[in-house]
Amino acid sequence: MLTRRSFLQQSMLGSGALLLGASGCQPSTTPAGLKISLAQWSLHRTLQAGKLDHLDFPAKAKRDFGVSAVEYVNTFFGGKSMPFKKAGKNAKYLNELLKRSRDEGVDNHLIMVDDEGSLALPDDAKRLPAVENHKKWVEAARLLGCKTIRVNLHGEGSSADKKTASIDSLSRLGEFAKTMNINVVVENHGSDSSNGAWIASVMQEVGMANVGTLPDFGNFCISHPWGQTQDPCENIYDRYQGVQEMLPFAKGVSAKTYDFDAQGEQPKMDYKRLLDIVKKSGFMGYIGIEFEGQNQPEVEGIRKTKALIERYW
Repeated sequence: MLTRRSFLQQSMLGSGALLLGASGCQPSTTPAGLKISLAQWSLHRTLQAGKLDHLDFPAKAKRDFGVSAVEYVNTFFGGKSMPFKKAGKNAKYLNELLKRSRDEGVDNHLIMVDDEGSLALPDDAKRLPAVENHKKWVEAARLLGCKTIRVNLHGEGSSADKKTASIDSLSRLGEFAKTMNINVVVENHGSDSSNGAWIASVMQEVGMANVGTLPDFGNFCISHPWGQTQDPCENIYDRYQGVQEMLPFAKGVSAKTYDFDAQGEQPKMDYKRLLDIVKKSGFMGYIGIEFEGQNQPEVEGIRKTKALIERYW
């Protein structure tokens, strides 16, 4: 199975040496009402190259970018010390991460959960173990003080079959997470989940206060396994419509960026229009920086994303 980690690792082969910008956050004035978080995936090249340890991510976010809230990716837990699935259940490791985030004054916002099985599989024998696999990340979120875990709705079969399976999976996870005051959110992340109307209909059927969405500005390619739109897409969903359809259920927003142009803008999308849609919806939660450009240094991309959000908010 092609996982998010393996797909993007393959796409980066032959990309050459990792370029990192100078450390130190750039001074900026955050507009009133704007809450910014930093998605760990923005630094996936740095982490995969072993140039940053997972435990040091909160300090990196605060010291280098002036961001005081973070979004973890579960597959980076453990770093080189242990497999991520083991780290997710290791109280000593999790408490060390909690200590480091608290020492930096960083809010642990959410955990993005990948590679724990498919929640939209019609086959219960395969799907229900995946539901169980996700539960340890709910427990890890509670220990870390996170409010939310993000899951994916990947599967096989017809859209209707995947919808039925997704509703059941989210209902089970939502009931489990509710006992710990944790939210479960779905990101548009390829195939049917990149269809805003499909996601909204799933949310309506689940009908739970702690089950919602994480609209991602980029992932609206239905024909891509992870939905990314920085490369040509055969079947793309209208991103502006999709964000609008997902916002009524949103408990976070992933302000995805790809490579920037010379003007510091996103040539693949109208970023101002997307942020205007978010603002007009009345959303008051975290806007997450998630840089996924392939050809520009991650540090530069993160800073430019932060500047673009602040410019248009």
